[in-house]
Order: sequence, then C-alpha cells, then structure tokens
Amino acid sequence: MRDSDVLVTHHKALMELSHNTSFIDLPRTRKLAALLELCANRLGLRRASVWQFPPERDRIRCEWLHDQSEARRKAPPVAPSDIQLFRSDHPAYFKAITEERVIAVEDARNDPRTSSFDREYLSVQNIQAMLDAPIFDGERLSGVVCLESGTCRAWTVPDISLAVAIADTISLMNTHEAWLRSKRALDYVRRYDALTGLANIDSLRDRLEHLVRKIKQRGTGSLALLWIDVDRLKTINDGLGPQAGDQVIAGIGQRLRELQLAGKDFLARIGGDEFALVIRNYTLPDFLGEVTREIQGRIRQPIKVSDQTLNISASVGICHFPGDCEEPEELLRGAEAAMYHAKRQGRDRSTLFDSEIQMTARSRFALEGELRDALQQQSLDVFFQPIMDRSGQHLESMEALVRWQHPRRGWLSPIEFLDVARSAGLMYELGACVLERVCRHWREGRDAGLRLPTISVNLSAEQVLVQELPELVRKICEQYEMPLTALQFEVTEDSIQGDFEVISGVLEQLVEAGAELAIDDFGTGYSSLSRLKSLPFSRIKIDRSFINNLPDDENDCAITLSIIGLARGLGLSVVAEGVELESHEAWLFDKGCDYLQGYRYSKPPPFADICAKFLNHPA
Repeated sequence: MRDSDVLVTHHKALMELSHNTSFIDLPRTRKLAALLELCANRLGLRRASVWQFPPERDRIRCEWLHDQSEARRKAPPVAPSDIQLFRSDHPAYFKAITEERVIAVEDARNDPRTSSFDREYLSVQNIQAMLDAPIFDGERLSGVVCLESGTCRAWTVPDISLAVAIADTISLMNTHEAWLRSKRALDYVRRYDALTGLANIDSLRDRLEHLVRKIKQRGTGSLALLWIDVDRLKTINDGLGPQAGDQVIAGIGQRLRELQLAGKDFLARIGGDEFALVIRNYTLPDFLGEVTREIQGRIRQPIKVSDQTLNISASVGICHFPGDCEEPEELLRGAEAAMYHAKRQGRDRSTLFDSEIQMTARSRFALEGELRDALQQQSLDVFFQPIMDRSGQHLESMEALVRWQHPRRGWLSPIEFLDVARSAGLMYELGACVLERVCRHWREGRDAGLRLPTISVNLSAEQVLVQELPELVRKICEQYEMPLTALQFEVTEDSIQGDFEVISGVLEQLVEAGAELAIDDFGTGYSSLSRLKSLPFSRIKIDRSFINNLPDDENDCAITLSIIGLARGLGLSVVAEGVELESHEAWLFDKGCDYLQGYRYSKPPPFADICAKFLNHPA
C-alpha cells in the first residue's frame, strides 16, 4: 500500500475514534488509553506513552503508558507518574524536543539525542527506535507522545503523521480542559463571593425568586430575610488597612456559615460589609428575635487581626414575605431599609420592617423628584479617574464618573442615587446628561489648549437597548464639536444580555462613527463568549474584585491571567481596575496588563483638578 493510502487510513481511524460521542464523554485517562492503543495497533508497536512537563520543567513524567508486552502484563502495577526522566541526565534529548519538536530516531541507543536513555531506560525496556511528537497547552510545549519500537525502525511519513495527529488531538484536549477550568472559575466568581466563598447578591435574588414563587403556588409558607451589616468596617479599613477588613469579613462569614438555626435556608455576602440570611417558615417575631440575638452574639466575639483584638458588632434588618411585601425585590429593599433604620438607632441593633420604616423608604421618592429636577436643569457633573499606561507613569485615558451636588447633602456618588434613577426609569436621561457634561468639559479643555486623552463614558443596560442612542450621541457631540473618536463607551457584561440584535446594532453604529468600546467589570456578570466575540469591543476592563488580593491569592492570579489571555486571543487591550498598591502594579506590569486604573494614581477629581495634575501641557 502506498504511503498516501496508509496515511489516509490512519487519519480516518483517528477521526472515527476522536469524533465518536462515547469517546468525547470519556475522562481524560480513558481518552489517552484509547488514543495510544489505536496508535500502537495501527503502527504495530507494543509501547506508546504520553509524557508531561511539570511546572518546574526539570523533568518529563509519564502520564499514561500503553504496553502490550507479556512482561509488562505480569509485572507489579506501576503508577505512570512514577516513571520520570530528568533534564540534567538527558540534556541533548530535552534540547532536541524543544528545538526540533518531532524526534524520529531509527537507532535510539546510538543516536546522540537519545543515547543517554540507554542504560536506565532503553535497554531495560528493550527499545531500539523512538518517535516523539510534541503536545501543547496553548502555545506552551507541555509534553510529548512517545512511540517505541523493539527493533530499529526507519519511521515513515505515515508513522510521523499519525504520531503528530495523536499529539495534536491531545493538545486540543488540553485546550478544551483549560477552557472548562477557566469557565468554571468564572462561573464561580459570577455566583459566589471570592473572599468568603458564600453566595453573592445574584445568587440570593435567584433563591428568593424561587422561594417566593413556590409559596405563591402552594399558598402556604413564609420567609424572613435578615440583612446583616457589619458596623464600622470603614474604621478598621482606614486604621489597619483593607486586608484587616477582609480578615474581619472572612471571619464573620465563617461564623454565620457555622450557625445551626431552624429554618436556615440561604446565606450570602451581598456587599462589602453586608450579609443576608434567609429563614424559611420559622418566622414568628419571638423566634427571629432569638435568631438575631444569636447572630449578633457570635459577631461580637473578639476577632484577632494584625496582633490586635477587635470588637465587632452588626446591625440587622428583618423583612417578611408575605406580610411586609409581595415580591422578592421588595423583600430585599424592605430588609435593607430596616437595617439602615437599626443603624440610625445606634448600631448593634435589629429592626423589623414596619410602617414607620416604610415611611422612611418613601424618602426615596423625594430623592427621585430632586433627581428629576437635577436632570432637567442639567446640574449633574462628572469627575474623571485617570487610566494609566502599564508603567503607571503616563495618562492613557480617563473615565467619566457622574456626581450630583445635592442642595442639602452635598456631593453624592453614583451608589447613592443610581438605584433611584434605575427604578424611576431615568437611566437613559441620566446617560444623556453625563455625555453632555463630558462634551462640555472636553470643549473647555480644547479651548484652554490642552491635549486631551480619550474619555470613557459608561452606558447602562437601559441605554444600549434604545435604537436612537447613536443619533443622540452624534447630536450632543456635534453641539460641542467633539469628535466621536475622542470617546470610548464602557458597558458591563450584564448590560449586553438583552435583545442582541438591538444591542449589537447600537454598539456597532457607535464604533462605526469612530468611538471605541470596552467591556467593563469583566468576570462579574453573565456575558457569553459568543456575544463577546460578536460585538466590536477593543478593550476589556478586569473587575477590581480580582485585583484586590493580587499577587497573594492564587485564584485571583489564575482568573486575572485567564482574562488577560482571553483578551490577547481576541485582540483586545486590558485595563485592570482597582489598582491600589505597588504590589498590584508590579504584578500586573509583569503579566503584560496594558493599562491600570485605581486609587494608586488618583481618586476621581473634578475636571479642573485632573487637568492641573495630568494635563498641564499645551497641545
């Protein structure tokens, strides 16, 4: 049979195996066994194996061995990982597998690349010829497929082609397994809090919706939601540093996890210093009073941090379903409102949601009216946070962040009024007000002769679902003679989960008009890779939650590297948010992160201040 015909039959057999549904569902070891058995049978070999480089790369270790010899079958079992060969003993082979990649040796005992194996390996196993093909993990050489013959053998083109195809199949397995690990890590991050391991606010919402739906369907049952807020955590962060605050939160999370309570259904960390506990059916006030006292008693137990003993307390708000509310979101808002009421009473208190608190909650409506007036009068402003190049020395761009100078409460940050704007349906109007203010500041800077960098503006989910948004952006920019090329729009993962046809149309129009597009807070939302690759993004911003504990947290390091690798694969630049420490900056610099943003460089100042600090050179 001609070599070409042999090659075709080899590859046909491999394709039939690797594309078989039963093969795809096998665990890795059984896949390796099947591939090596196929290869050995097709080439008439008794030994075939897969070898791995460990992280230190000072040796090569057998991951799986296929050996059909009678001696091997009668020998005591040996774990494949016990078979390993060291670089220091075989430098010529390691150099060859790195440089030549495919090693086809007819006489292994006399070939300079493999002769060092003779005494401890080749003679012992009666091996005369070797054929090694490289296995990759991404672009990194991670191992080899090794075919061994008991006679001297001139390896043919079909032999080499099959060995390489087997190695490539294992490389694809490595890539797929790495993707699954990354996906599992991102899924975990999306649903769970990295610091405590507890469920997050999104998981809590899903659980509440499920429980409320069941109670409505059955017509029986009750829930109590306890909103637990750690008192004075900011004082600990300011006095001992954020790592001390993290230790406190982790310790309290563990204490709450260990609590054995009747009706305890779900525990979540829902904010920086906030937890939520769901109690099912055991919801009478007297019992909940006992539960609250036990929770607060556990939290009061001293916590030792940085050689200091801290006394912690917590404020608790309680809301019931049914009774206090009718929907899951109302349950959350009611419990939160009750907690704030408890805090105002002097902390370390607990409060049941009632009509008085409901009246307090109505103050939100007053705030909503004041926000409507502020939008109508265009009295909102924006502050700007610098985004630095990877050296941390030069301004690359800056992000516009909305601020509201309330007539009585002074400057308000977005966290204090965005939820009101969202619930009142004002996000689209607010976004237009922010863009108008950005354009106005841009023209002020241009008229002052400043060389202005790109300005990033956040788009909400409500904005990207409006088909008229690109036209609104164009009109506002024209009014202030600001080119769209000076803008970059940021959207979060969750904001692109709606009608994809509308969202993609809106974002593509903005990009076609000259603006750039970034995906914000990456890793914390619900984005799919198919949507990510289909939208015209040029930048990924890594959420600050992954940066806080770098470089000490192995999980955060792995996830951050995964996001950087994903961005590289998609041709996107990367911004790390929340850079506060020199250690953050150094690690991110070393790993090739393109841009850095955070308090290490500046809190968001007004436009005049950022101009004075970063833009004090003429165009």
